[in-house]
Amino acid sequence: MKELKTGFLQLHNTTDTAANIQRLTEGITNLADRGAELIVLQELHNTLYFCQVENVDNFNYAEPIPGPSTERYGALAKQLGVVLVTSLFERRAAGLYHNTAVVFEKDGTIAGIYRKMHIPDDPAYYEKFYFTPGDLGFRPIQTSVGRLGVLVCWDQWYPEAARLMALQGAEVLIYPTAIGYAAADTPDEQQRQRNAWITVMRGHAVANGLPVIAVNRVGYEPDPSQQTEGIYFWGSSFVAGPQGELIYHADDESEVNPVVTIDLEHSEQVRRWWPFLRDRRIEEYSDITRRFID
Repeated sequence: MKELKTGFLQLHNTTDTAANIQRLTEGITNLADRGAELIVLQELHNTLYFCQVENVDNFNYAEPIPGPSTERYGALAKQLGVVLVTSLFERRAAGLYHNTAVVFEKDGTIAGIYRKMHIPDDPAYYEKFYFTPGDLGFRPIQTSVGRLGVLVCWDQWYPEAARLMALQGAEVLIYPTAIGYAAADTPDEQQRQRNAWITVMRGHAVANGLPVIAVNRVGYEPDPSQQTEGIYFWGSSFVAGPQGELIYHADDESEVNPVVTIDLEHSEQVRRWWPFLRDRRIEEYSDITRRFID
């Protein structure tokens, strides 16, 4: 059995970036001390979710890669001997920014990066104002603990993204996330959205025969513009197995820092039982690249 001890941090961020980073450092260290080999952080973990408003001053949060955060988290990964998945606001050039996941190897080097491909633009999620869509494709990142299919938040709704990662040998799908309840929605609608979020990623696990790790932030963050009532991030971070089974599932209010064991070899057996990749009719799928089929 090839077991992977995975840890993650579901945290409530504050306006104090330095304090957020200090808590992340302490949390990562605690997870490593408890045996985690792979540690995953939530989307844009250094700061509040600043995309609730369109404000050019928020570009000051961005930094180059390599840069201060990659130096800090790379050193921490090396010190602790862990593979670490981070989520940063990348300044690629003046006027060119990305929402970028950076994966560190156990020796502190950058194993690879992934630039978020699907960029939302909705009330309180004005990401198109900040982020240029990724240009690196859907390519897994090879690490000492396995081949990681790292995607980011809005990517999690797209089966094409998960499939392309699987077709290139990803052994696990990973989704750093920032998503929550709109205060104006009814409680029933809020729960429908949260359950849909969980269900679609469990579906990616089943369709591809791969484990899924989804890490969301938690807690309330106000809208600085006061045009909305802010976002109640619903947490609910989880680890699912290759048949969609929930191995661990956090609640929608608490900060958590679990260490979860994933059996990577189980994916091999599941794919023998359900050989979806074998039975794909690839010669019939050309229309999938069209926007809509009239």
